[in-house]
Amino acid sequence: MAASNNSIKKTLTVALALSIVCSVIVSTAAVVLRPTQQMNQELDRKSNILQVAQLYQPGVDVNELFKEKITPRVIDLETGEYSEELDPETYNQFEAAKDPATSRTLSGPHSPGLSRLEEFSTVYLVGDPENPDQIILPIRGQGLWGLMRGFLALEGDGNTIVGLSYYDHSETPGLGGEVDNPRWKAQWDGKKVYDDSPMQPEIRLVKGGADSEYEADALSGASLTSRGVTNMLQFWLSEAGFADYLARFHDNVQGGA
Repeated sequence: MAASNNSIKKTLTVALALSIVCSVIVSTAAVVLRPTQQMNQELDRKSNILQVAQLYQPGVDVNELFKEKITPRVIDLETGEYSEELDPETYNQFEAAKDPATSRTLSGPHSPGLSRLEEFSTVYLVGDPENPDQIILPIRGQGLWGLMRGFLALEGDGNTIVGLSYYDHSETPGLGGEVDNPRWKAQWDGKKVYDDSPMQPEIRLVKGGADSEYEADALSGASLTSRGVTNMLQFWLSEAGFADYLARFHDNVQGGA
């Protein structure tokens, strides 16, 4: 009986020791690999920004190309003005959206499925920051299965779309997942956001074929994902999102015309 008890005790001791050793190894690996993971995430973000702006070139140094072509700036979403207090290299709008001190609650039919909205957002300018060739906006909202995150690239007039791309989503392959299809993404080039008012976005997805410059083809068999894309575009391009900021570019173009 004593031998049996000793055997059980030894087994439990070995199991506990192995658990502790494995925990230490996993924790250490997580700490050691975190800088590499963060570096890869940053590289992926820059690659996606360059791709939606149609600037990405296979084989080039992404960091160098980004530094050469892109200027990040932080803006106040309420006023549309640039913030000189926040560093675009370190500011994280997704973390800011979680903090009640740096965000506000969203609700109602005009919310793209988000519970909170950050007070400040980072935008990315291509070319001369004072007179950019393109303006790249981060957008996000709910699809069918979860949050969709992407970038929308506009020409310097703040009204003409260059590209739309999602880098993080969980939509169904072959249906909502067709947001990754190059043919579907290609249709956005040249589409318009605003008509008479630079505050009221007209862009939307439609079933049965788009027949105006303010429409894009909906995703076949994915009505909820298509609705999610329309909702987030109309939200982020409205006064609640980037409309006040984009109005300055619209006004500049109108004034120079």
